Amino acid sequence: MQFLLALTVVGPLIGAAAALLPAPPGLKGKSPDQAVLRHGVTVTGVILLAAIVLALGFDHDQPSKMQATTDITWIPALDVRIHLGIDGISLPLLVLTALLTFLCALYSYFKMPSGPSPKAFVALLLVLESGTLATFAVLDLVLFFLAFEMVLIPMYFLIARWGGEGRQAAAWKFILFTLLGSVVMLLGLLLIGLQAGTFDMVALATDNGRGLTTSVQVTAVLAIGLGLAVKTPMWPLHSWLPDAHTAAPTVGSVLLAGVLLKMGTYGFVRILLPIAPDGMRTFAPYLAAFAVAGIIYGSLACLALVRPGAKGDLKRLIAYSSVGHMGFVLLGIATMTPTGVNGALFANIAHGLVTGLLFFLVGALKDRYGTADLDTLAGATGAALYGRAPRLGALLAFAAVASLGLPGLAGFWGEMLALFGAFDPAPGLSRPAFLTFMAIGAFGTLLTAAYLLLVVRRVCMGGPRPAEETAIADVQGYEFAAWTPLVALTVLAGLWPAVLLGLTDPAVQQLLAGGTR
Repeated sequence: MQFLLALTVVGPLIGAAAALLPAPPGLKGKSPDQAVLRHGVTVTGVILLAAIVLALGFDHDQPSKMQATTDITWIPALDVRIHLGIDGISLPLLVLTALLTFLCALYSYFKMPSGPSPKAFVALLLVLESGTLATFAVLDLVLFFLAFEMVLIPMYFLIARWGGEGRQAAAWKFILFTLLGSVVMLLGLLLIGLQAGTFDMVALATDNGRGLTTSVQVTAVLAIGLGLAVKTPMWPLHSWLPDAHTAAPTVGSVLLAGVLLKMGTYGFVRILLPIAPDGMRTFAPYLAAFAVAGIIYGSLACLALVRPGAKGDLKRLIAYSSVGHMGFVLLGIATMTPTGVNGALFANIAHGLVTGLLFFLVGALKDRYGTADLDTLAGATGAALYGRAPRLGALLAFAAVASLGLPGLAGFWGEMLALFGAFDPAPGLSRPAFLTFMAIGAFGTLLTAAYLLLVVRRVCMGGPRPAEETAIADVQGYEFAAWTPLVALTVLAGLWPAVLLGLTDPAVQQLLAGGTR
């Protein structure tokens, strides 16, 4: 298990280095480009297999216990250690990351985004995977920061070199926002480590803030929280996200929404809740207020984009929807209750599955029509997307209703539990304030349903049927292979939420209790 976790984290880096080397003559296939894309599918497939074996070998009777741990001294003077481990909180995110990266590599093998050599593309994809997996597996604050930063450069180049219109400006905006947030976050992490005398996240969580004064906790939460909020992204620090999603290639958007945004919310749960509980309690009402503001803002922005004549971009609309969905995650975290935090973790996974599928589908529409402009799509498809490409239309409708939180699908449980957590927040938090936040969040679910149903009506049904319809390709074999796992897991998580909640709940209970349970 230790070896498997280390392989999962380091394997993609080795694969990235190998991708830059010339392919052996017997493995080139039709061309070197095909060989390196096949290499990407192989490496990400091996990492996914390792993650699945980790999940199967995980002791599900003790999900709150750190398992598959590696603990090696790295910088003795600062007590910085190469400390890896997984529990019920990090395991689902680890598997989600491995799955989405493999599906992106598979999709790219058949539909490589236009841009420079595939060698660099595959290498960057694998470095991105390694950094993300490391973020969810490391148990040292310094290593967490290094892994957190490791993903920025590959995502910058994926947007800047393989993106669409406006990619340079979007890539710069992404890197500047996240780097500035990270500088502040580093100061907060150093403050905690130097004041407590250790950077070990397990020891700090067990101490539960007892070794840190309230003023240190408040300062640390403010600094670290700002860096995490940029990555989440929390309103009003979200403005880099719509541009990045609109310009990014399809697989870049899938990984950005499905995996990278989760790194911010994971940091809140893994670091701030157990290590600085008094500081979190001070800022929890403000975090909840920003969360529900993001829910309403994201929904209103989507409603504005979906209006006929607004020239709204469907990729941009889904990016704004992520601001709203991540608002529910932040609201659940802000309640500081097991119900709310479990809801936040469930919503994280559901958002990764559903929004990943949505970005795949929008990418397919853009490939077929050459644009993601809603007015053009509605005019081009007329009333016939269901008729011309019934599987594509049905999948888009399925992803939309999953995203709006239809009961029986993955999107429902996370949002419901986050609202339940706000109904009865942790002791010390103002219940009237959180009841207000709950009401605003519940109203946001209505707005979410409104804009997503409008998207389905316009894109799948459209307006009057054109006089001359042009045929479009329905779901291709490689698309079916890449999207089916996301559909199946969305249904499974919706019908059997205990699979995920059974992992997260004991770990959350222990985390909030400071390791005393």
